[in-house]
Amino acid sequence: MLAAAVTVQSGAGIAKGLFDRLGPSGTVLLRMLFGAAVLAALWRPRLRAHTRDELTIALLFGLALAAMNLTFYEAIDRIPLGVAVTIEFAGPLSVAVAGSRRRLDLIWVLLAAGGILLLVRTGGGHTNVAGVAFALTAAACWASYIVLSQRAGRAFPRGEGLALAMVVGTVALLPVGIAGAGSSLLSLGPLAVGLAVGLLSSAIPYSLELEALRRLPSRVFGILLSLDPAIAALVGLVLLGQQLAAREIVGIALVVVASVGASLAVERAGDSVEPIA
Repeated sequence: MLAAAVTVQSGAGIAKGLFDRLGPSGTVLLRMLFGAAVLAALWRPRLRAHTRDELTIALLFGLALAAMNLTFYEAIDRIPLGVAVTIEFAGPLSVAVAGSRRRLDLIWVLLAAGGILLLVRTGGGHTNVAGVAFALTAAACWASYIVLSQRAGRAFPRGEGLALAMVVGTVALLPVGIAGAGSSLLSLGPLAVGLAVGLLSSAIPYSLELEALRRLPSRVFGILLSLDPAIAALVGLVLLGQQLAAREIVGIALVVVASVGASLAVERAGDSVEPIA
């Protein structure tokens, strides 16, 4: 999970360099396309080998992936990477505490909410409403991704479910990607960078996360992603030169602390971690 976090945030930082030529939609299309090609070649999924219910899971998984990636790229086009990831992190954190009746978990939720509220004013003190809205939409999609990827891990013994989902997501993104980038999608430079982004942001981290989800329930998986906002902020600083204000750093820290606190609460409650496949 740690390796997945580093690769996916690095891929996002590299992808942002393509926005001027391809836009967020064209960039995410290349990311999904190359990620799907690698995973399909690796796992060689066969439709006839699976039931209709299993294929339905793969279909929904793919649509969640497409929506999550598109809205996230639209968000980082408007607000800093670390800020976008921290707001998006509301998704897995909500999965982590969903259904909990412990009062302590409510404290972690409120702490995370306070951190996110500190982040909604970016860009010199002016709120980028569209960027925040896209990040919040990505958060909802990320929550769906966690649940659906766990179900895919149960339904497909290997990585076939992920490969099928990536193909579905790529097809779903074709209209918006082509509309946003046009013939620039065929340029050699963007294609080469898109290949690297596809590996770093899709094929490698999704495969690692799927293996983690085979061994962890979605609730534990969600809270163990607590380092993602900090890693994203660091990548944004190193790769993109995005310096954050003190308020934004505090907001990110609050979300990370909330996630770590929730993780400790789960451990004290005695929740078991069992493989799901």
